[in-house]
Amino acid sequence: MPRPPFRSAPPAAASALQPPRHGLARVLSKLGACSRSQAEQWVRDGRVSVEGRVVRDPYHPTLIDRQRVAVDGQVVKPVECVYVAFNKPRGLVVSASDEHGRATVYTALAAAGLPWLGPVGRLDKASEGLLLLSNDTSWASAITDPATHLDKTYHVQVAGRPDASTLEAMLRGVEDADDRLVARRASLLRTGEKNAWLEVVLDEGRNRHIRRLLAVLGFDVLRLIRVAIGPLALGGLAKGQWRRLSADEVRSLAAPSVR
Repeated sequence: MPRPPFRSAPPAAASALQPPRHGLARVLSKLGACSRSQAEQWVRDGRVSVEGRVVRDPYHPTLIDRQRVAVDGQVVKPVECVYVAFNKPRGLVVSASDEHGRATVYTALAAAGLPWLGPVGRLDKASEGLLLLSNDTSWASAITDPATHLDKTYHVQVAGRPDASTLEAMLRGVEDADDRLVARRASLLRTGEKNAWLEVVLDEGRNRHIRRLLAVLGFDVLRLIRVAIGPLALGGLAKGQWRRLSADEVRSLAAPSVR
């Protein structure tokens, strides 16, 4: 039989051999220089150059390992990946800066001598407890990806005394004006005369999820403390204090959850 004519590799196969390009702002974030939003502003302000040429487009395709990126003339080099657990006090905003001038988690970390770190997930201003921060954007994305279903455990103080039917309703799910809200697990920890503490586990994180869920059921949240993310517990970490995660802890959080 005649030999079939030679065909060159399709464009998709050829492109797979090329090193990946990312938007310039994302490259700055991946290098650990700053947050993505701050990088976008730096680029638009004309502070960033690629191979000596100022670039003002935050989405300019850039090779992270092969092109020289500089901010204010200083070449940006990859920094050590840092992974931090922080016990967030109530009243701090999880943001690098706040347009209303409120104190942020970065205010509390300012004296720590750490490189720029981005929050891995969020806690609202009124909430407390375990918050992860890192400059490893790939690791952070794996943890916050809804597909991983990483459990987050909260201790929640509510006004009133929920009964078994309330807990069952939390597990079935409720509807509010915007979403369907459901808890993966919910249990009663203890009760007082006028309030109670619940343990609530979520495997997703919608905005003000627990507060909205309980509001539909007629309960106001008095305190909300995140006590664990996946296998990592807040433990004895004092309020307002931080610590670096061990290599084993970093790996355990990035691993797929086991149900």
